[in-house]
Amino acid sequence: MKKFYKVILNRTFFVLFFLFLLLVVANGNHKTNNFVNNINGVRSIEATHIVSKYDNHEKQLDVIAVNTMAEASLYGPTNPISFVGEMTAYQANCVGCSGRVGCPPRQDVRNNNIYFEDTTYGTVRILAADMAIPCGSIVKVSNVTFSNEPIIGIVLDRGGAIKGNIMDFLIAETDDPNVVGRQKNVQYEILRWGW
Repeated sequence: MKKFYKVILNRTFFVLFFLFLLLVVANGNHKTNNFVNNINGVRSIEATHIVSKYDNHEKQLDVIAVNTMAEASLYGPTNPISFVGEMTAYQANCVGCSGRVGCPPRQDVRNNNIYFEDTTYGTVRILAADMAIPCGSIVKVSNVTFSNEPIIGIVLDRGGAIKGNIMDFLIAETDDPNVVGRQKNVQYEILRWGW
């Protein structure tokens, strides 16, 4: 009789353990992985939070004027920032250029491919900026001699001489770099801080 109860007890534990295991597997951890082939669709939690604050129509955040890249790094992640700087131009075939931009998705910019298609801002110009401004940042550029309207650009490149408040404007290989030249008192406003 003891043997009978022992077998029943062992089977009961086995059945309970099996049911518990099924319950755990059925519930899972509800963690999902999202894979995106288009880098434009990738948003970090912090970036989404900041963009939602920037896009909040009820309470507009004040644009903070900064003087240094240290201040830009300090305020940029939480507020739109602006600064006055210089602008130069470069081409995909420049000395030391590889024909691809330095930031993901490392777009090939040869053959006058000077635009980027952003999921939020549409077709924008490619810019090179200081390392303090993260890749994917959207910048409104105004007070330039070659355009009466503000230009919306995206930081997708870096450059050895691009330090501080200087940005480099990617132009077509067929364009004359002297059209841009070296412009001073260019107004930059960062509309989105990174991807």
